[in-house]
Amino acid sequence: MLGFIVRCAIALGILVSTFFLFYTGYWGWGITMIIPLIFVGFSFFRNENMILALNAMRTGDTDKAKRYINKISAPQFLPRKQHAYVVFLKAVLNTQELGLAQSEQMLRKAMTLGLRTGQDNAVARMHLAGICAQTGRKKEALSLLSEAKKLDSSGMMKDQINQMQRQLQVAPSKNQMRMAQMMGGRRKTPRR
Repeated sequence: MLGFIVRCAIALGILVSTFFLFYTGYWGWGITMIIPLIFVGFSFFRNENMILALNAMRTGDTDKAKRYINKISAPQFLPRKQHAYVVFLKAVLNTQELGLAQSEQMLRKAMTLGLRTGQDNAVARMHLAGICAQTGRKKEALSLLSEAKKLDSSGMMKDQINQMQRQLQVAPSKNQMRMAQMMGGRRKTPRR
């Protein structure tokens, strides 16, 4: 929030000085001041921590990406699409710390806010299917994987989706898991 206020103050200062330079006749300096104004204006629509986190993800450094994405404390002030990506990346990178239930909520929130590309939607659905599979919701996981397969237009995740579908075919359902727990649980002792 403090960064947003500082950014607003800098943008307002540059805008006022640019108008003053044009008004007083210093056209060259006024045109030159438009360049920093564009950079500051661009920072309203693209968060620097988000750009650094995506770059770290691209290079494969997930620890660095997690640090950058966790620095964004108030994503609700970002534009809607960036808010969706911040929630999505926090859910994916912090699954171990947040737990499956909160991670699932964050992934669903990111999908309702609207991820930009079909590939990102496919990744979100695949992660959500993995969470559903771990919690024993096999049918929901299979439907999410089929949606992810439809959204994966480039075929980059085809192998991962097929592997997850094969694993879900042999995985026990929630009822089977419950029955196995009950059978291995308390044993009745015969009455004397």
